[in-house]
Amino acid sequence: MAPTTYFLLVSFLALVTSQAIASDPSPLQDFCVADIHSPVKVNGFVCKDPMAVNVDDFFKAANLDKPRDTMKSKVGSNVTLINVMQLPGLNTLGISLARIDYAPLGQNPLHTHPRATEILTVLEGTLYVGFVTSNTDNGNKLFTKVLNKGDVFVFPQGLIHFQFNPVHDKPAVAIAALSSQNPGAITIANAVFGSKPPISDDVLAKAFQVQKGTIDWLQAQFWENNHN
Repeated sequence: MAPTTYFLLVSFLALVTSQAIASDPSPLQDFCVADIHSPVKVNGFVCKDPMAVNVDDFFKAANLDKPRDTMKSKVGSNVTLINVMQLPGLNTLGISLARIDYAPLGQNPLHTHPRATEILTVLEGTLYVGFVTSNTDNGNKLFTKVLNKGDVFVFPQGLIHFQFNPVHDKPAVAIAALSSQNPGAITIANAVFGSKPPISDDVLAKAFQVQKGTIDWLQAQFWENNHN
């Protein structure tokens, strides 16, 4: 193999490998506190001047010990996310946190995190949780489990998952850790039926094998965001 060809092949493999294992950017210094207001656009946030960094860049009085209001939510849940937008010190560290409150019979509906794996710990109550695999020749497999106080469950990155409180008279609370400073969330029903502008009802009617009137009714609903 000619040296030039060999060099190009090695360079290509190195590039592909680096992209395959990439997640949030790895820190090359002790910290890189996000400069949220910088006009410079990068993948993530540029670093604040280290001389201007102070302890409050790593702190937030989040009151995560306090119950959140779930009664106003149509799905009966309230997600309080602590990511880099709320805590600039998380920049480049590849981690974030959420408290999730569930009303009796409330749920955190089907959604994905495109940039993060999630590990969930139940603090109070009972949750029925699950995720669905990506497409295979044998279809999409569903993994489900009933969790009780102290139990832990992991949702792999990018897979559709949910949590549901099956108890009719008691709320539930969970804490989730996510492997990204900004994991993102795509709530399936909101994205499909509540996008702006809307997806063509011809497309959705064909995809879901239902009448266009059913799609029109679904698109006319108010698809709220339970993330705060």
